[in-house]
Amino acid sequence: MVTLASSALFAWPPQAAVGRPVAKSKIYAHAKPTAAVRTLFVQQVESITWACKLAPETINLPAKPAVPEIEVFDVALKLPDVSHSVLRCIDKAIPFPILFVLRHDGHSQPIAAYKRPSDAASGQWVVGDYHAAPWQKDSVVRPGLPMALDLQGLYEQLLRQHLVVPARAGESLRDQLDRLSLLSAKQTAAARLETRLAQEKQFNRKVEINAQLRTIRQELDSLTN
Repeated sequence: MVTLASSALFAWPPQAAVGRPVAKSKIYAHAKPTAAVRTLFVQQVESITWACKLAPETINLPAKPAVPEIEVFDVALKLPDVSHSVLRCIDKAIPFPILFVLRHDGHSQPIAAYKRPSDAASGQWVVGDYHAAPWQKDSVVRPGLPMALDLQGLYEQLLRQHLVVPARAGESLRDQLDRLSLLSAKQTAAARLETRLAQEKQFNRKVEINAQLRTIRQELDSLTN
């Protein structure tokens, strides 16, 4: 029996379907990746498909300057993982926000980074950190798109589905992402302190590290609650 999805996998509107293969050579031509990133493409990526185009002419939502349209790219993988540098290369080559759906062995994983026009350079885009929802079986029933007034509102709602910590009341997407970045940094710092604590022999140093850990854990609680 299939179950209803509750993550960032959606039933894309049929009128938005594109289904066009994307040649790696075209990505290389626009993004100019390093030799190391090209090697990752060869090792990890089987194929790339431009699956859907969410735009005024396909889903009847008005565009906004920050989100003129949204692309959905299916990436078939040779392995159940992909380097974020590969996804960043594709994002660099395409001047629109992209939602990626990774595919491997009958499962799919949505992953995306917040992508916005640069405040400093016209025609340039800023790509943030990548956030992934869990892998799901392809047989899982997917909900339709959330309600939105325009493409920017739709993009923000879709992207929020990838985030592990829900938005607070009235919190903007950029503020939520900043909070997640700080949360990640604090988690890394806590893990380092826990490693130091396990290795420390002197009692007074253990007390000091424990005090630092308590402070960071309180900060983590405030960031997640």
